[in-house]
Amino acid sequence: MVQEVFASVDPIVARLFIAAALGMFLGLERERSGKTAGMRTFTLTSLVGGIAVAIDSEVILAVGGLLVVVQAVLLGSRGIAKLRTGRDDSDADTSELDRTDTVDAGVSDSTVSASLSLTTSTSLLVAYAVGAAVVGGYVIEGVIVALTTSLLLVLRRELHGFAHRLTSDEVRSAVELAIIAFVVYPLLPNEALGPWGAVNPRTVWLLVIAVSAIGFVNYVIIRRYGERGIAITGFFGGLVNSTAVIGEIAGRAERNPSIRPLAVGAILMADAAMAVRNLALIVVFVPEIAWQVGIPLALITLVGVGYALATREWGVDLDVAFESPFSLEGALRFGLFFLVVLLVSAAAQEYFGATGFVVTSFLGGLVSSGSVVTTTVTLYGGGHIESTTAIVGVLAGTAASIFVKIFLAASIDRELLAPVARKSALLVTSGIVGVFLVVSLS
Repeated sequence: MVQEVFASVDPIVARLFIAAALGMFLGLERERSGKTAGMRTFTLTSLVGGIAVAIDSEVILAVGGLLVVVQAVLLGSRGIAKLRTGRDDSDADTSELDRTDTVDAGVSDSTVSASLSLTTSTSLLVAYAVGAAVVGGYVIEGVIVALTTSLLLVLRRELHGFAHRLTSDEVRSAVELAIIAFVVYPLLPNEALGPWGAVNPRTVWLLVIAVSAIGFVNYVIIRRYGERGIAITGFFGGLVNSTAVIGEIAGRAERNPSIRPLAVGAILMADAAMAVRNLALIVVFVPEIAWQVGIPLALITLVGVGYALATREWGVDLDVAFESPFSLEGALRFGLFFLVVLLVSAAAQEYFGATGFVVTSFLGGLVSSGSVVTTTVTLYGGGHIESTTAIVGVLAGTAASIFVKIFLAASIDRELLAPVARKSALLVTSGIVGVFLVVSLS
């Protein structure tokens, strides 16, 4: 009965209801914050855009859009006028909570009022466009835009605070990352090139972007939460630069032997982070083998994190001086090394079969397990290796990365060799147990 009722509803009417709901959703945050335009204004604005599209009237669509633009301009002008005069009227487009949260960022009340008025006016334009898009048949697109806009409105204070804390190097890094993702990537050919047809430039660059983005996001997390202890810095810092994390904690252990258990925990945290990153790349790019790789890598992660937290000292701060989160030079270096490993692995697979590929993966993992995983993704996606070979290659590269951290830590503090080796062997053993579980379940 219910299905019959829904089936009898005109699709346009259903989309109008969706447009109204999204407009109401957009206005919810503005209403809660006591802004001039709230739920009713936003809902009506979405409906205006929707009904204009529904009756297919270009005149109404243009007039409605013009009215929304005029309203938005008036709200924006009001904020700009307050910014110039420095006034903060009782009906200002900001709340006491907003003022309190922005004082620490060095932003004046009049500036906050202006920015929030401009935000509200721009949000009205978005509501109008969402209503028109949804009724026009672009329902998913409208929902995505509405939800994204609402999230930006809710997180405005966090975003303002984050932006004010950025350094010029970090802003430059973000711009460079955007350039390689949205400018360079579309220009690359999407076809198999080079020896054995192993190199697809667009795929190679996409994986470089993915690895760079992971490092960038984790750098942001470190900037925001790194002061909360060794667990945060060891894990997320391991995704930014595991060498820096291990170098810092091993140096401290050499100067202060009492924190060696803490140093071992930090190194295992970095190993766990590396396993999570490798798994994330597999899940995104070759999800068909994700569960076979996921079980061993998940066990490595759980053991590493579990030991680190069991030390009961993980609240101690670890201040690591990370360099810029992303640089074009660093991305090119990784891309070049990735390309070399890719060609060597393809040659090993061609001339020595699966054994040659696995050996190459292990040797490549001694330098960068990320390059091994990206190589595996590329070769498997191109049909050059079988799923079993890909799984073993990823695990071999991960194991090699765990082993090399033992000698990296021991090169700074020799006393770390035995404890790190024992715990690292435990990680590798847990991975092997995961492999047996995969085999038994297959």
